[in-house]
Amino acid sequence: MDVMSSSLQQQRVVVDQLRREAAIDRQTVSESCAKMMKYITEHEQEDYLWTGFTSQKVNPFREKSSCTAL
Repeated sequence: MDVMSSSLQQQRVVVDQLRREAAIDRQTVSESCAKMMKYITEHEQEDYLWTGFTSQKVNPFREKSSCTAL
């Protein structure tokens, strides 16, 4: 009997989750793509992969120079 009530409880949790997911507002792919393209064009000046760094000192990913003693 305990196994049945546990299984029933699990099924209720699943059904509740499915109901929450069904209530989510959906967007069409074309609408989402248009929003992404707008965001990208508005923020492309801040994108270092697109514009690069103004100098090597600004680049946090540059190789660090290492001291070697001979």
